[in-house]
Amino acid sequence: MNNAAHLHLLVNHFPIFLPLLGLIILIVGIAFKSEIVKRVSLAMFIFSGIFAFIAFSTGEGAEEIVEELKRSHDLIHEHEEAAETFTWLSYVLALFSIVAFWFNWKKHPFKDLSMYIDLLISVAVIYFSYPAGQTGGEITHPEVSNSFKVSAGEDED
Repeated sequence: MNNAAHLHLLVNHFPIFLPLLGLIILIVGIAFKSEIVKRVSLAMFIFSGIFAFIAFSTGEGAEEIVEELKRSHDLIHEHEEAAETFTWLSYVLALFSIVAFWFNWKKHPFKDLSMYIDLLISVAVIYFSYPAGQTGGEITHPEVSNSFKVSAGEDED
């Protein structure tokens, strides 16, 4: 591993994509009434929380390196704020997924309700993943910014 920014870039996509994949798998598990498939989705939610922890933990070191590259401090701060909200929701999803996994494993009366609650939390996590990912991408990829304009040799009016 070269530095904190490198590790941050290696892991930061997992907490964004695992909840989406987990949600799809959870919907399939609910639709087909498969407890194994539901547990796979819960495991994905748990791993997404672990990756969120790693990404957030390496964010400060990545920030120092990126600031040396003269990137916008305001954009970095905006990303940090979005990532903090997303990370905390990822932790909630991971912790509740542990509880839901236990309910499912023990065939607890609340096992089905816990799956639907997990589904709702995962939707919230996915919703808040967008600003975290978008602002993070804008730091090093100006082409994803809404304000980035490309001139393809055309005259502007």
